[in-house]
Amino acid sequence: MDLRIDMPLVLLLLLPLLIYFGWTYWRERQRLKKSHAIVLIIRMIAVGCLVFALAGPYLLLPIKEEQIVYLVDRSASMNGTEDEMVRFIQESLQSKKDEQLAGLYSFSSTLQTEAIMTKTLKEVPKFTEIKATDQTNIEQSLQLATGIIDPKKATRFVLLTDGNETKGNALDFAMKFKGSNISVDVVPFSQPVVNDVSLKSFVSPQVAYVGEQQQLVTEVHATSAGQGELLLYENDELIHREAVELAEGTNMFTYKHAATGEGLVKYEAVVQVGQDAIFENNKLTSVTMVQSEPHLLIVNGYETASPIAAALGQQSIAYDVKSPESLPNELSSYLQYNAIIFDNVPGHLVGEAKMSVIEQAVKNFGVGFTMVGGENSFGLGGYFKTPIETLLPVEMEIKGKEQLPSLGLVIVLDRSGSMSGSKLELAKEAAARSVEMLRDEDTLGFIAFDDRPWEIIETGPLNNKEEAVDTILSVTPGGGTEIYGSLAKAYENLADIKLQRKHIILLTDGQSQPGNYEDLIEQGKDNGITLSTVAIGQDADANLLEALSEMGSGRFYNVIDEQTIPSILSRETAMISRTYIEDNPFYPILYNAGGWNTLFANGVPQMNAYIGTTAKQGATVVAESEKEDPVLAQWQYGLGKTFAFTSDSTGKWAGDWARWQNWGTFWQTLISQMLPSYNDVAYDVRVESDGSFMITDPTNEAAFLDIVAVNEAGEELDTQLETISASQVRAVVQAEPGLIFFRIADEKETIYQAGLSVPYSAEYELLPANDKLIEELTEQTGGAVLKEPQEVFRDFTKRGADRQNIATWLLLAGMLLFFIDITIRRFGWNFLTKPKKKEQLVENPPVQAEDTNVAQLLKGMKKRQ
Repeated sequence: MDLRIDMPLVLLLLLPLLIYFGWTYWRERQRLKKSHAIVLIIRMIAVGCLVFALAGPYLLLPIKEEQIVYLVDRSASMNGTEDEMVRFIQESLQSKKDEQLAGLYSFSSTLQTEAIMTKTLKEVPKFTEIKATDQTNIEQSLQLATGIIDPKKATRFVLLTDGNETKGNALDFAMKFKGSNISVDVVPFSQPVVNDVSLKSFVSPQVAYVGEQQQLVTEVHATSAGQGELLLYENDELIHREAVELAEGTNMFTYKHAATGEGLVKYEAVVQVGQDAIFENNKLTSVTMVQSEPHLLIVNGYETASPIAAALGQQSIAYDVKSPESLPNELSSYLQYNAIIFDNVPGHLVGEAKMSVIEQAVKNFGVGFTMVGGENSFGLGGYFKTPIETLLPVEMEIKGKEQLPSLGLVIVLDRSGSMSGSKLELAKEAAARSVEMLRDEDTLGFIAFDDRPWEIIETGPLNNKEEAVDTILSVTPGGGTEIYGSLAKAYENLADIKLQRKHIILLTDGQSQPGNYEDLIEQGKDNGITLSTVAIGQDADANLLEALSEMGSGRFYNVIDEQTIPSILSRETAMISRTYIEDNPFYPILYNAGGWNTLFANGVPQMNAYIGTTAKQGATVVAESEKEDPVLAQWQYGLGKTFAFTSDSTGKWAGDWARWQNWGTFWQTLISQMLPSYNDVAYDVRVESDGSFMITDPTNEAAFLDIVAVNEAGEELDTQLETISASQVRAVVQAEPGLIFFRIADEKETIYQAGLSVPYSAEYELLPANDKLIEELTEQTGGAVLKEPQEVFRDFTKRGADRQNIATWLLLAGMLLFFIDITIRRFGWNFLTKPKKKEQLVENPPVQAEDTNVAQLLKGMKKRQ
């Protein structure tokens, strides 16, 4: 048992108190009685108790129980060592004493429990599956394990690891164990020797020009000599394939390639061998900014050749034409282009995931964007509440809702078990968007079905949109699939309601029992009801659903990509709820807008038709119709310039514009206005050894740069910026291995693009055990590097103790002594030391009257009489 004090400096208060009491004794020593001396001593002890209580005294009572916590590293770098670690733990448990507790936990990027802390642990349990093995975070494992143990007991953490941490800093955290009853032992392990070939580095120039010969340098490391194959890709297309001889150790390969891509070009190196232990370290990417003339991407929604490409003719603009279905998913594929045009592209052929990537390209990298009208564009294309609508200068909603036809819409949604997960969630989101497109006076019904129909929203006026949306989003998956009864219920609900347009949308991913669909739909057509169907996935009965839509005079959609479901329902709702196409010939009204006036100096040609939209607040309307609907509008979205041309490119709607001599110049002008302003400053962006990125600004204005990092999926990454000097900024980005793109903009919003590769995790490198970290960790915490299993349960050098605060008892003692002091001073020492005598009653003789002065006076008065 030890006595400890938290604030020993408080005891210095005893010095002036001792001086005071000593001086008091000296002054009164001549007349000081024994009882007074005792009172003085009591008072001194009481004051001493109070001062000691203020100092925070406590007792440490020893605890015999001890805790041993196994922390097993199961990251990728420890592959092949699990059996050996289990044997080590099992043998060590044979030495465990009865009063010792043991627990088993495993970790990679985080900690998970294998066996809780107990005195009865004798066998190593089967390890649970660990999902993420691409990081080793020893710091976090120690931190979480510290929260599991009883801090009063002596604790020994036993780390079974190679010490190659890829995240966190174990030594910094272990500093907290200094002076505690926690120590860290380490049992070092390392991967067994295997045959492995890995790419150590792959370098391409940061900047190049079209046609310039550039060197692609690859460093390959092999654990043994052998043969392999090196493959190089440019924007996912194979450009070089070579059989290579690999010597043991480092191998360097250089390939010269004339840059043919434009913009941010992705290069990828892949090495392949027959026997390879780790596949994750066989691929690396690099990015080069290839400068050239502007490059345009035309997404053509027509089955025929692109009308815009034909209109451009021999204009000096390089362009690629793609179909909506062939659009890529990666951000790098869009950063090759300076501008993108969607020409009559239906949204359901694009999908919201690709739309989100395009939005990032426009917003953060300045890629221009234009949407051109047609029967599959704008509202009719299903772009309501999509990322594309967000970036455009117009909204899909149109004015004049009071003139729209009365509408009844019933959505019939499959909620069977096979729809669970993202399919059902996207379908519910799509239905909610459709509700938001309706007016309050429109009629809505919502039926969800499994093996029977469930009328979630009864068919009737849409009085409360928010409530309807919340109800739809609350639907959960159920059992089987029975289409006919649900469809019959929808037709029944709409049959007797008097509306100008009545429509049913059926969404399902499965098969159903046969039914008399033909009679049902024919009867519905007699009541003015139309039907569109959506087949979700390959298990849906596409033939039946297509036949139903043909009989119901609607449209059929065969969905492979679930992300397109919201666009499909938005398109369907738009087509039956609005009259979007304005097809009365007119002369557009032109407003004074920079760059366009000279083009129309000789007048504005007549136009036949356009799609109705509404200009957003802040957008610039260059040309509008007689109904004040925008025909050509533009605005700035982030760093990108976007346009909406609501007529078409074929001439069917554009009318005389397509026969106009300046038709090609019109598209040339539109494209030139879309192009971003790129920065000529050569910012240098490099990866540091700690994984951060260093951006160097040769103009010494680094503090004023706006820096955004985005990954290949178009997701903006959390970025922490630190200004190092006038010319340097450090960016710490939370990014997974792969490509990362930086957009750097100055105060004038001129743009610089850079792409870098985040290499594979160090987990996939063949590294020996980190002996330096292991030794420092054990020395710092008073632990040891273990070689034998029996050493785990050796005697502890640190002891656990239970802290008992005695300040309260000292305060009570001081108060009691003060009461004794007061009692003695009030009643005297005899009150405490001598017993109290009984009082004896003494009878005094009666007082005689004559003995009193009054009696004598009376006697004198009688004599004078």
